Amino acid sequence: MIALLVIAGILVLFGVGMYNALIGKKNAIKNVFGAVDTLLKKRYDLIPNLVGSVQSYMKHEQEILTEVTRLRAEALSGNLSDDEKMELDQRMSKAIGGIMVAVENYPNLKANEQFMQLQRTLTEVEEQISAARRAYNAAITDYNNAVEMFPTKMMAQIMNYRTKRVFSISSAERESVDVHELFQR
Repeated sequence: MIALLVIAGILVLFGVGMYNALIGKKNAIKNVFGAVDTLLKKRYDLIPNLVGSVQSYMKHEQEILTEVTRLRAEALSGNLSDDEKMELDQRMSKAIGGIMVAVENYPNLKANEQFMQLQRTLTEVEEQISAARRAYNAAITDYNNAVEMFPTKMMAQIMNYRTKRVFSISSAERESVDVHELFQR
């Protein structure tokens, strides 16, 4: 009888341990995504300055500037899921890259001290976002491993936990211009 109680106690402790580990991994994802979200907000706050700096020079690229402004408004609307934020981040990165490509056609803009400072700041933010994405993907991978591996998989199923998507880019975006490379010219 005592042996059964000991075994039952061990199983309960084991179950509580798995439960707590899964909760910890889920909360780690929320924490890291919060850091990504904060950095994305920092990037979005730089966009009006970027658009304002380049607008007077870039008369022929109004479509790019309008797209960046629209994406910023969408990002700041506050009613996006984490997956929608990740997808919007990809579109924003591509749009900002389009501005930086267009800047190459405007030597006066490239020589503007305010714009150069803005480029440096944006480069820093982009590097921070990249580091935060890596941390987020590591947390997601750790969580996904727990959700998919035995024995925590059983507890994850009971808790209705599913695997989550990592930040990634499409193959077409892999071929796009590297914004950091443009900033270093």
